[in-house]
Amino acid sequence: MAKKKKFKLVDAILATVCITLVAESVAPTAAIGNSQYFWWIFLIIAFCLPYGLITAELGSTFESEGGMYDWVKKAFGKKWAGRVAWNYWINFPLWIASLAVAVTDVIAGIFEIELSVLWLLVLQLGYTWLVSFLGSKRIGESKVLVNFGTAFKIIFMLALGVLGIYVFVKTGESANPIQSVSDLLPTMDLAGLSFLSVIIFNFLGFEVVATFTNDMENPKKEIPRALIIGGALMALFYILPATGINIAMSTAEAEAAGITDAFAILLATLGVSETVIRFVVIIVGLMFIYTMVANITSWSFGINSIAKYAAEDGSFPKAFAKTNEEGVPYKSSIINGIVASIIVIIGIILGVISESASNLFWTFFSLSLVTLLISYIPLFLAFLKLRKVDKTERVYKVPGGKFIINLVTYIPLILLILGVIFTMFGDFSAIYIKDNLPLIIGVVISFIVQEILVSKVKA
Repeated sequence: MAKKKKFKLVDAILATVCITLVAESVAPTAAIGNSQYFWWIFLIIAFCLPYGLITAELGSTFESEGGMYDWVKKAFGKKWAGRVAWNYWINFPLWIASLAVAVTDVIAGIFEIELSVLWLLVLQLGYTWLVSFLGSKRIGESKVLVNFGTAFKIIFMLALGVLGIYVFVKTGESANPIQSVSDLLPTMDLAGLSFLSVIIFNFLGFEVVATFTNDMENPKKEIPRALIIGGALMALFYILPATGINIAMSTAEAEAAGITDAFAILLATLGVSETVIRFVVIIVGLMFIYTMVANITSWSFGINSIAKYAAEDGSFPKAFAKTNEEGVPYKSSIINGIVASIIVIIGIILGVISESASNLFWTFFSLSLVTLLISYIPLFLAFLKLRKVDKTERVYKVPGGKFIINLVTYIPLILLILGVIFTMFGDFSAIYIKDNLPLIIGVVISFIVQEILVSKVKA
């Protein structure tokens, strides 16, 4: 008698939330303001669900540790797979650099100190190499770190949301009041469409759910349910703390501040003593920093594995394929650390020159976000082509005829492209483009390096 499969619907839902929940995305989400509620509902339907269904079909049909890389390779060849690998990888050291900046911002905020250039350098490089070192270890050795990180995320994110709602119920005051239904609707100005990319970023990683299909009793029914329920729960986990921040401060303040500042403002509104507020802020800040170590560590295993796979396939520099005695691609972690360190140092130098480093997190975060979104664009076209040319039997198949399949493919694809364009150029005004010039230059440099690498790939 065959052994009963144990991976149930609830397991897939919880795994979906754990994989995609990123604490540092709360402030960018809060900066959207009250229209975030519309965008979450819209993007769960228009992006999350079709993206999840597509990756479920591809992942269950073409099982491989290469994931997206292999799917795009099957459809369009090694050069396009190489482009996917580059953008998927380069977002990671950029993400590390953005979190290194966030760590020093949190430290300066919770201890109410101004960090010197030397301390910025020591702390940011220290964070960079700590996560790079942890990323060179086996996942089992970091399991406790990652599990505690997930628990801390859920605790302070839910606490912030509940505290914010309690303050609003008690005082009736909010920094971003909702006076009519129109306050919940997006303004649809071009610059506002850049928010698309922030929420889409929070959904990415759902392709991991595709690996669950062969362990489910009924993947045809359970996968869509896991994606819908998991997406809704994830939206809740983001919306609650973002609501707490929105009640505490304006969207402009949220963009420059964050979670610890929101806790301090909300507690002060309730008349809590300064001593207690300082204690809570320090505890939350340290938990936040811990999650930024744990989360980046959990992602590093997937990033390094894809880079290793691409290197072994000849689409990436051979150094990324080097593994230690345990089979972990440690060279990839070292390269991550080197690239992130260079970005951190450049950021500190620019901060000294301009006497302001307040927007460095957003610059690095936006560049990481854009490159990651770009890496997913070929995925949808690969799905469409493989449906036409590859007749391999599907374990799970996205339901619907040609019209539905085109709809499921092109709507999220268009949303991805729009997210990239409007994050970079906003309303296309001279002021917006000038402010985003570091981001635009970064994307151009990334594209040039990508094409140099791809030119050396043998098709």
